[in-house]
Amino acid sequence: MTEDRKPVPPNDRSSSMKRAGPADIADPLMRLEARKAVVWIGIAAMVGLAIFLAQPLLVIFGGMVFGAMIDGGTRLLGRVLPIGRGWRVGIVMVLTAAFLLWVAFFAGSQIAAQAAALPKTIEAQAMRVVAWLAAHGISIDVDDVKGYAQQAMGGVSYLTRAVGGLIGAVTTLFLIIVLGIYFAAEPRLYQRGLAWMLPRDSRAYFHETANLMGKSLRRLLAGRLLGMALEGVCTWLLLTAYGVPMAALLGLLTGLLAFLPNIGAPISGALMVMVGFSGGTDMGIYCIIVYVVVQTVDGNIIVPMVAKRTVDLAPALVLGAQLVMGALFGILGLALADPLVALLKIALERQSARRDEMETA
Repeated sequence: MTEDRKPVPPNDRSSSMKRAGPADIADPLMRLEARKAVVWIGIAAMVGLAIFLAQPLLVIFGGMVFGAMIDGGTRLLGRVLPIGRGWRVGIVMVLTAAFLLWVAFFAGSQIAAQAAALPKTIEAQAMRVVAWLAAHGISIDVDDVKGYAQQAMGGVSYLTRAVGGLIGAVTTLFLIIVLGIYFAAEPRLYQRGLAWMLPRDSRAYFHETANLMGKSLRRLLAGRLLGMALEGVCTWLLLTAYGVPMAALLGLLTGLLAFLPNIGAPISGALMVMVGFSGGTDMGIYCIIVYVVVQTVDGNIIVPMVAKRTVDLAPALVLGAQLVMGALFGILGLALADPLVALLKIALERQSARRDEMETA
């Protein structure tokens, strides 16, 4: 038999609803501390999620950077061709594909052979330096130098394989290209989608910041591409005029490494000088002159022009970001460190200006 349950009077029911349960915190101070703990736990979870998804997020950002490059070319083309945006995006993509196919054909016919001979040339020059130091009383272990040279040329060989289309990260590159095409085709669609997730009073501020970021990123990449083309073509022509071996490979490497400020120029210069001295002292000195002239023109014309029209970044800040991003994400992080720092600087400057306006209002 079951016991008959008596109905709970209304007054008793309301009082039972007001009584604290086992999950309730009666102390206001404890409630405040619990809210703080939840906030900190949420932040820690978001940081952990960002670390776990860092590589996909970096690929998405790479797609945004590539999309900004396409968008910049589309806007530039719109100044001379008053046609629809879709047609201009298609023209830019066709021209880009044609250039990449030309580079692949050029690499397959000429640069691949030069890339295979480059490591041996660099190692031979390193051994000459060791012999010269030993002749002047400085003792260096030859085996250690060979090991360092092979490790260094291992990184160069990765780059030359990327030039020749033999790099293994084809999937990542494909995703970046596809994302960049989608972003460039309808950039305002994604901008409106992100703004929709924000509070209404923050949407206008977001649109202004996003437009400023896009404008600065397009100019930064345009200046970077201009510097790459200038350094690569000038290096190739000047080295070819003197008969320096591997001039085409050195010109292409110089142009590609110009995308990495502060780091790319010393690497390409060291390779150029080593190859130059393999042909004699006069050729080595000529390569030094070529490197100084090309970097002086780029540093005094291209870089100031880009910095004047975009975010002026401190070289030490960019170098530190490149070291961190390169250590975490390899060549992709190294290439995207500069645009990422530029966008973060714009966001922080905009946030600071907004707070100043709110305080003065």
